[in-house]
Amino acid sequence: MGLTKRIIPCIDVDTDEHGDAAVYTGVNFENLEYTGDPVELAKRYNTAGADEFVFLDITASAEGRETMLEVVNAVADECFIPLTVGGGIRTTADVKETLRAGADKVSITTGALDRPELIEEGAAAFGSQCIVISIDARRRADDAGDHYVTDEDGESVWFECTKKGGREGTGIDAVSWAREAESRGAGELFVNSIDRDGTKDGYDVPLVRAICEAVSTPVIASSGCGSPEDMREVFTEANADAGLAASIFHFDEYSIEETKAYLDEHDVPVRR
Repeated sequence: MGLTKRIIPCIDVDTDEHGDAAVYTGVNFENLEYTGDPVELAKRYNTAGADEFVFLDITASAEGRETMLEVVNAVADECFIPLTVGGGIRTTADVKETLRAGADKVSITTGALDRPELIEEGAAAFGSQCIVISIDARRRADDAGDHYVTDEDGESVWFECTKKGGREGTGIDAVSWAREAESRGAGELFVNSIDRDGTKDGYDVPLVRAICEAVSTPVIASSGCGSPEDMREVFTEANADAGLAASIFHFDEYSIEETKAYLDEHDVPVRR
C-alpha cells in the first residue's frame, strides 16, 4: 500500500444558542447534537497521536457567512499537527484569511462548485498543497450520471456532488468533478458520503474506490466510520490515503492509539 496511512479526527462546528462556537455530531448531515468545545477537542487530539486535524464550519456556506476565524485561531494555537479548515470559503481572500488564522490547508466545497476557477487561483497563490477540495456526494440510481459502479446490493449507481452542507444537489458527477478538481490544481480530495454520514455503518467504499481509481491526488475518506476495521477496509479495499472519523473518537469508543495499533496489526502502514 506504499506510504503510511493518516488517521484524522474531524470536528463539525456551528454556533450554539448563545452564538458561541460548539462541536456537533449528527446523521446524514442532520439532527445535530452538542458534542463539545472545539478548542478543548483540538487540545485532546493534538496529544492523542492524530496525524492531522480537520475543522469544518458546517453552516457557513448554507448561511452565506464567513468562517469563524477567531475560533480557528484559538484552535490553531492548541494544534501542532497539520490543520485543515473548511466552511464558507468562496474567494482567494477567504483562503488567505483562513491560512493567516492558522490553518495549514483549506477545504472548499460550494465555493469551488460555484466557480471552479477558485481552485486554480488558490493553487497559484498559495500552492496546491493548501487546497483541499471536499466532495459531499450522495448515491443516485437514475441515468443522469457519467460514472457508474455496482454497489453492495448489486445496484448500478452514480454519485452526485452536493453543496451547502449537503442541502443542495448539483447534478455534477463526483468522479468527473474529482478529475476536474485535480486538473485545476487541487492538492488533496476530501470525500464525504452524505448517505453514510454519522451512521457508523462503514465508509462508502464504492464511492471512495471510484474516486481513488480516477485520480492520483491523495484522497481522504470520510463519513460512516464505526470502528478501526472500517478504516482497514477503506485503506485496503479502496486505497484511500487517509481515514477521517468523528464520533468514534469524540465519544471514546476507540482511541487514536487503539486504531493505529489495530491497523498496524493488520499490516496497514501507519505513523506510530
